Amino acid sequence: MNKIKQLTEKEINPDTLNGQTLAYLGDAVYEIYIRRHLIKGGVVRPQVLQRDATHYVSAKAQASLITKMQEDNLLTAEEFATFKRGRNAKSYTHAKNTKLATYKLSTGFEAVFGYLELLNQQERISELANWCIQQVEAGGIDKYDFS
Repeated sequence: MNKIKQLTEKEINPDTLNGQTLAYLGDAVYEIYIRRHLIKGGVVRPQVLQRDATHYVSAKAQASLITKMQEDNLLTAEEFATFKRGRNAKSYTHAKNTKLATYKLSTGFEAVFGYLELLNQQERISELANWCIQQVEAGGIDKYDFS
C-alpha cells in the first residue's frame, strides 16, 4: 500500500509559482463559487448542474469574462500581471474543442483566482466571482466569440 507523504502547510508567496500551478488552484476556487451559486439558486439535479455550470466555467466563458474584466479595468496591476503569467504559461495540453488562444485566456483567468486564494483575499475572490456570475446571467459576455 502506498503511503501519502504528510505535508505541513506553510505560507507561500504566489509570485514564486508558475501560472499553471496558480490556475490549478484557481480552477477549483472559482468552481466552488459557481457550484454554490447554482445549488443555492435551486438547481439540484446533477446533470442539470453540470450543464448549467458550463455557462460559467467553460474555457470560452472564462476567456470572455477575463476579456471583459480587462475592458472594464477591473483587475489590479498585480492581478493583471498574474493573468498574463497564467496566459503565457507553457502548456502541453489544452481542452478538447477549444482553440489554444481561448484555453490560454482561461488559464490566465484561473491563475488570478489561485493567486488571490494563496493571498487569502477571500473578499476580492468573492467580488470577482460575483461579478462573473452577474456578467454571465446578464448576457454581458455574449458579444465575445471564443468558439
